[in-house]
Amino acid sequence: MANPVILTLDDDPAVSRAVARDIRRRYGDRYRVVRASSGPEALEALREVKLRGEQVALLLADYRMPEMTGIEFLEAAMDLFPAARRVLLTAYADTGAAIDAINLVDLDHYLLKPWHPPEEKLYPVVDSLLEAWSASPEAAATEIRVVGHRWSAESFAVRDFLARNLVPYRWLLTDDPEAGRLLAAAGATTGDVPLVVTADGKALVAPSEAELAGLVGLNVTPTADFYDLVVVGGGPAGLGAAVYGASEGLRTVLVERLATGGQAGQSSRIENYLGFPDGVSGAQLTDRARRQALKFGAELLSTREAIGLEEAGSARLLRFSDGQTLAAHSVVLATGVSYRMLGAPGLADFTGRGVFYGSAASEAPSCVGEDVYIVGGANSAGQAAVYFSRYAERVHLLIRGADLTASMSQYLIDQLDRIEQVTVHPFTEVAHAAGDGHLQRLTLRDTRTGEQREVDTSWLFVFIGAEPRTGWLDGTLLRDEQGFVVTGPDLVTGGRRPPGWSLRRDPYHLESSLPGVFAAGDVRAASVKRVASAVGEGAMAVSLVHRYLEAQ
Repeated sequence: MANPVILTLDDDPAVSRAVARDIRRRYGDRYRVVRASSGPEALEALREVKLRGEQVALLLADYRMPEMTGIEFLEAAMDLFPAARRVLLTAYADTGAAIDAINLVDLDHYLLKPWHPPEEKLYPVVDSLLEAWSASPEAAATEIRVVGHRWSAESFAVRDFLARNLVPYRWLLTDDPEAGRLLAAAGATTGDVPLVVTADGKALVAPSEAELAGLVGLNVTPTADFYDLVVVGGGPAGLGAAVYGASEGLRTVLVERLATGGQAGQSSRIENYLGFPDGVSGAQLTDRARRQALKFGAELLSTREAIGLEEAGSARLLRFSDGQTLAAHSVVLATGVSYRMLGAPGLADFTGRGVFYGSAASEAPSCVGEDVYIVGGANSAGQAAVYFSRYAERVHLLIRGADLTASMSQYLIDQLDRIEQVTVHPFTEVAHAAGDGHLQRLTLRDTRTGEQREVDTSWLFVFIGAEPRTGWLDGTLLRDEQGFVVTGPDLVTGGRRPPGWSLRRDPYHLESSLPGVFAAGDVRAASVKRVASAVGEGAMAVSLVHRYLEAQ
């Protein structure tokens, strides 16, 4: 296995040689140092590294360069290697630009030139960044290979889990010669897939999510039995609560059922989030928030499904599907919502075999030259349409209303209008699905006239409705008719506090009907369904947790 790459970029030949020399002298035995003299040259080198299945641990780029600045290069490089650590080389006069870049490209550090002696000004910084990268899932998951069938729901589930957890992998169809060799070495057949193989030869046939998480280095086991704060759900609200809880001294653990980021983590580009004028992908935003939470000492646990919540004296006890429990002084519920299932005949048979709920970005390269159908009229559907238009021959957006103005942000509507490959079909719904082993045809119905037509396609992505993941709280917390958790003033009706409320005060703003349990983000009744508001509620919940703990 090739050593991970450290790439240095500077247009000044003398500086370029100096930085590469200093890096190679200390790290050349463990890392391959690649030197580039321009942004385009560096990006081409990164593409070659990507194609070879190698990894990039660190990027060091000079700020002032012709053609492409260091900031522009680092932003472009994030799409290829989002987990690589990023350093900007700058003169003293440009430190303002370096500070601005911290938000724009998630800059890890900036170094003033010259950095001599490197033992004092260069190596300590690089040591800490490489140590942080080595502890990331990407470093642990060197050259993971997945063998599976194209239209296997089980194979898709493995790939989707890895992609949403930002774990790089190589996808091999069962008829690929290398796939055959891997199957033979593992003592498996094409009927046993998916097969997952790591670089050190460990092989798992049809692994569970928990087995897969352990294989790629994700944390699945808490280090303690009791915490100040347990956050349930790893979307924007949950990550916001974890960052603020840990940074403010609370012993914090976040538990997530599938992958951090939630629905926002699947967005190809979020362009109206404060502080990112050029937009940011959901994966990039999620990775930054996850790293931030870990930096402050929060624990992040994967593949943990909460199935019960109990009051145990002054503690709150979470029960998980594997029978284990976790106790804490307080809980923030940030489980978000899930997309509603389409009820048209035939669709259920093709889930994961051409019918997908959410963007399923891992499928996009397979859509090249084909027609893709998307159901939904909100921002998530619009972002998916923009993303898939880069691959598909044509993207068809199906909506039940007359236009997109009722539920989609104007910037996205304008963006879709400019993309020739995207067609919006108003007053249209899916009536039926058919195929042999996977989706091959859809029947579409005009909601005004009832007229039906059949289209050939193997790709349907659904973004409709929002169902809260709160069934496991039945009988524990007060919820509204749709299942959203009722909080704060909405719990007090006619001057009467909710049944079973044990405290002399009214519930805090985000507090549920069980004292010490708070709800944030999309799972909360009457919340604003936007990424920024979810992050804000996660932070606000932590401030209310402090008030609750101080009064105990």
